[in-house]
Amino acid sequence: MVEILAYAFGIMYTPGPVNLLSLNTGLNTHTRLKFCIGVGCAMLLLFVLFGYTGAWLVSPKYQIVISVLGCIYIAYLAFKIARANVKVSACSQPDATLTFRSGLLMQLLNPKAPIAILPITTVQFPAAEISGMAILFWSLVLATMAFGAPTVYMLMGRYLSGWISKPSYFRVLNLAMAVLLFYVAGDIAYSHVFQAWI
Repeated sequence: MVEILAYAFGIMYTPGPVNLLSLNTGLNTHTRLKFCIGVGCAMLLLFVLFGYTGAWLVSPKYQIVISVLGCIYIAYLAFKIARANVKVSACSQPDATLTFRSGLLMQLLNPKAPIAILPITTVQFPAAEISGMAILFWSLVLATMAFGAPTVYMLMGRYLSGWISKPSYFRVLNLAMAVLLFYVAGDIAYSHVFQAWI
């Protein structure tokens, strides 16, 4: 369970298009929680969809292949995040566009969303024996985390706008998230690849 939460936290809370848009909105002293709720609802839809179809979409005999690819991809993400240079600048944001509907659609169309969800639903859920109603429960927990990510960025931008735009602070955040993702990649490699071969 810890690995699921660690992976979800690492992937959802790193700077991405939704989080940076939320940060920029906060830097301009706006708070649009309807947008963040839309993001969370989109993730809930995707978690439920892939959670209940994951076992059907991916046969157990292919899960080791997915685990290997997932480890490589997660480690690659960690490497890219550790090396990323994030530039944040406040600009005029058309505030009225940040609605529930725009958050929902933006996250449904965000390529980072299925990338975050598929390793959880096709590898980590089956490994943790999460099935039936437990999938719905964990989907709600993870969707709440997904709602929290842009909300945290928005609030950071709003209340810490004096110093949050300094690249050094984002560097520390990126390195922390990269370490978390490397941990998850290592855990999947050991638990779902190495031990499966033994």
